[in-house]
Amino acid sequence: MSPRKFFHPDLADLTLHRVLFALSDPTRLAVVSELMKTGERASGDLLAESVPRSTMTHHLKILREAGVTRTRPEGMRCLISLRRQDIDARFPGLLDAIMAHGGAEA
Repeated sequence: MSPRKFFHPDLADLTLHRVLFALSDPTRLAVVSELMKTGERASGDLLAESVPRSTMTHHLKILREAGVTRTRPEGMRCLISLRRQDIDARFPGLLDAIMAHGGAEA
């Protein structure tokens, strides 16, 4: 069985409106905040008890397809990491500004 493949946009294809949309939801913002603190995490470790698995999967897909996160399959699980360097290279200071203001609510 071949490993799952996930779509990740190239750095040049990251767009501000998609990144901002991905970061506009409190659940997704909380995921980004957690990844900023802890680094790479298994997707199952990011599940909040109040968020159904299918909903969290949807949120992770939006973050990944916007270029905010990277998903790496490892065995039966997926590891999620923040594409911090890519976002900072494309939109300097954006994540820090969002987390300083909106991240406090997450």
